[in-house]
Amino acid sequence: MATSAAAIPEHVPADRVVDFDVFAPPGAEVDYFAAWDSLRGGPAVVWTTANGGHWIAADGATTRALWGDSERLSSEPLAVVPGLAEVMRFIPLQQDPPEHKPFRTAVMKGFANHHVAAMEPLVREVARELIAELKPAGSCEFMTRFAEVLPIHIFLTLIGVPTQDRPKLRPLGQQLTRPDGSMTVEQLRDAADEYLAPYVRERLADPGEDLFSRILAVPIEGRAWTMDEAMRMCRNLLFGGLDTVVSMFGQFALHLARHPEDQARLRAEPDLIPAATDELMRRYPMVSVTRGCTEDIAIDGVTMREGDLVYLNASMHNLDESCFERARQVDFDRKLPPIRHTTLGSGAHRCVGAGLARMEGIVFLEEWLAAIPTFRIAPGSRPRYRAGNVGALTELMLDWR
Repeated sequence: MATSAAAIPEHVPADRVVDFDVFAPPGAEVDYFAAWDSLRGGPAVVWTTANGGHWIAADGATTRALWGDSERLSSEPLAVVPGLAEVMRFIPLQQDPPEHKPFRTAVMKGFANHHVAAMEPLVREVARELIAELKPAGSCEFMTRFAEVLPIHIFLTLIGVPTQDRPKLRPLGQQLTRPDGSMTVEQLRDAADEYLAPYVRERLADPGEDLFSRILAVPIEGRAWTMDEAMRMCRNLLFGGLDTVVSMFGQFALHLARHPEDQARLRAEPDLIPAATDELMRRYPMVSVTRGCTEDIAIDGVTMREGDLVYLNASMHNLDESCFERARQVDFDRKLPPIRHTTLGSGAHRCVGAGLARMEGIVFLEEWLAAIPTFRIAPGSRPRYRAGNVGALTELMLDWR
């Protein structure tokens, strides 16, 4: 992605300025988490001139506190990628309380626990089919052959669109979270809307049993959704469903490939898998968000001015030793503290699909470990990452021969 450098504003002290592009931090293609670790140990907030200039929270407590602060920080159309937020206008992700409450309530009803539970047999069935295809070969490129297939297949089924559309929709999710400059934000929005519009009109006129229909059937303060609101909500969920669980699966598989002792324990004690899912989600967070200051905020000896952007990365909280004891160690017996991890967000915008993501993680571990022998990173290969608003592995060769 092409970035734009900005002059340093007068209210930013020179000792807070860092050379750090959140879309391409140095070394992120080899180790995403090490790249973000380079910000640790200094001030709690720093300023980068990349991507037009913005603040970055650089420790765990600050990241967590700002993530949940909806009084002084706004989620409304703001993004580090120029124009992205103003063009996408996601509902409910880019709304602030109290406006977002009725919309989020409707979305949460669509993701109710009983709906998620009803999807589990399909998740398990698709996982088994994919694994049965991969197993005889003794190896695979995990991201393209499994991680990008299962969760997107499930999500497209959930919203009631053809699963064979996955190949043309997957690149849209990648362009939103890890833009490479090949599409403008307007082109990205238009491509999504061209695909979604016929389905949205149909769901508004004649709701079915799919996720979009369930949500759009819930009135917004006693009235029906408008077409514009429905498009913004469906656009939000489409992009949200195309990338985050893909990233999660990659991290789960990479950890287990590097730690055969953890593989062995989960095979021997499958009852640990739900707890292991929570712990792996905590240990390998790859989501970031942008917030905008709605007032001047004095913090850590500086003042973030009204209108400034603040970038928040979940790993800065989850891997902070002052927030989690032995933060970098994966411990399936860990008892999470009252303030839990930030992988799925925090506060008013905690991920609406958290229950679905966790269920998919559990089913993946159960089915993969039950069918695939002890696996490792394929000799001679190296995992590759790409940073962004949702960081992800782009290549992960696994071998179980």
